[in-house]
Amino acid sequence: MTTFVSGMRQRVEEIDFLRCVLILLMITFHIVYIGDTYGVAKQFVYTFHMPAFLLVSGYLCNTSKGAKAFLRAMMWIFIPYLVMEAGYVVMASLLPIREHIDNLTLPLLLEKLFLHPLGPYWYLHTWVLCSVVYFLAMRLPRIPKWARLLAAVVGCLVMGFCGLVSIPNALYFMAGAVLRQYGVPFLRAFYPAWWAILPVVIIAFMPSQLDRATIGGMAIVYFMTCFLLSLYRFLGKGLRRPLLLIGRNTLLLLLFSPIFTALSKLYQPFFVGFDPSGIVFCIVTVTLATLGSLAIGYLSDILRISPLFFGKDKVVV
Repeated sequence: MTTFVSGMRQRVEEIDFLRCVLILLMITFHIVYIGDTYGVAKQFVYTFHMPAFLLVSGYLCNTSKGAKAFLRAMMWIFIPYLVMEAGYVVMASLLPIREHIDNLTLPLLLEKLFLHPLGPYWYLHTWVLCSVVYFLAMRLPRIPKWARLLAAVVGCLVMGFCGLVSIPNALYFMAGAVLRQYGVPFLRAFYPAWWAILPVVIIAFMPSQLDRATIGGMAIVYFMTCFLLSLYRFLGKGLRRPLLLIGRNTLLLLLFSPIFTALSKLYQPFFVGFDPSGIVFCIVTVTLATLGSLAIGYLSDILRISPLFFGKDKVVV
């Protein structure tokens, strides 16, 4: 996942920071104990964190690449997705988790891999499918840009009606793509402002609006993005560096953090025993998941596994 904007060679650090916050929230609420203990907080975070991720993904999707380069980039997202999703499905057939599969068969495995992902890897599946549809639509000849974008939206809607993607998720991706195509700077569309938290607080007291598909949910996505971006300028250089590293390498955390959140059940009783709030348990698990995912990336680079798994010499950026 890159944070370069078309026509710009410099990374937009605020976007990397935003992605860092979003991925850490994702890991936090993938911890079952935290999600169960703080159900309202989970519902609130789920209203905006993955929609905002998809907005950013649509904005950063570079359709100006040649077909070969673009499809190669998508392939090297899809291959790690296939490996990790297959592992997750097999694990779900062996362990007593919420998404347990009683009778795993090859057709069921293929369905989960290509049609209806199980577990946390749905985002990568949606990202690849929407990106390909968007890329193909922007290659349609002899029609204006708005018509190509409309074709991309229609394509995403068709996938939604076929059950391949969630329609709201696909539309968030396309909203980011529209901003990109019309050259709207991300920080102009989502102006960093601390006061953006105020309407969020008001909407948060309306439980029916804590859904990404509602008007209130869309407002939460917008204003939370503006608010989170506003926090970046308050960070010192010493704190920015590790947070930006995380933001640049969200793919690694998307792929590997579920391993660590699953393993956290092994030591959960120890931490919850003296801290029933789960705060210490959460901090330890998120830290281990983050450092562990980055460590896997570094080891892949050192052992020269990255070209085989990610299609590049260095996966950590």
